[in-house]
Amino acid sequence: MTVISTTPDTAALTLTIVADLAAAPKRAWQLWEDPRQLERWWGPPTWPATFVQHDVVVGGRSGYYMTGPDGSTGHGWWQFLSVDEPRSLEFEDGFADDAGTPDPSMPTTRSVVELEETAAGTRMTITSHFATLEQMEQLVQMGVVEGLTLALGQIDGILAGG
Repeated sequence: MTVISTTPDTAALTLTIVADLAAAPKRAWQLWEDPRQLERWWGPPTWPATFVQHDVVVGGRSGYYMTGPDGSTGHGWWQFLSVDEPRSLEFEDGFADDAGTPDPSMPTTRSVVELEETAAGTRMTITSHFATLEQMEQLVQMGVVEGLTLALGQIDGILAGG
C-alpha cells in the first residue's frame, strides 16, 4: 500500500495523507491529469469514479460520479485554484447533485496536492482543509479517511501496469 501516514489535525482543521509512490513526479502527475488514470484510483475499489469533465488548469473544473456496489451514484466536483505541473495542484472539492450542480448543504473542502521527488520516486502529500470542525467531523464520519486510503492503495497497481 502506498499510504504511509494519515494525520487529522482538529486545531488546524486539516487532514493530511502522505503516500510514497514508485514513480518520478512527472509520472505521478499523470495520475491526476489524465482522467482515465484518475478513474482507476479516485474512490475506493467498491465505489469507482467516472470523470465526465476534467480540465486541469487554473479556473478549470472537474465533474465526476462514483458508482456504488448497488448501482447508486454520488456526484462530486473540483474547481482548480492553482496548477504547478508536476509539483502541485490545489482545488476546491465538493459534493454535487445528479446533474453535477454543487450541493450547498454539504461541505466544500480545499485540497492541496504536493508531489516531491525522493530517492525512491515521489512523496505525494494531500492536505484537505476544512472550514469548520463540524464539517471535518461530518466528512470523517462519512468515511473520507478510509475511502481515500483505499483509493490511494490502488495507485501501486496502476504504476506497475504502466
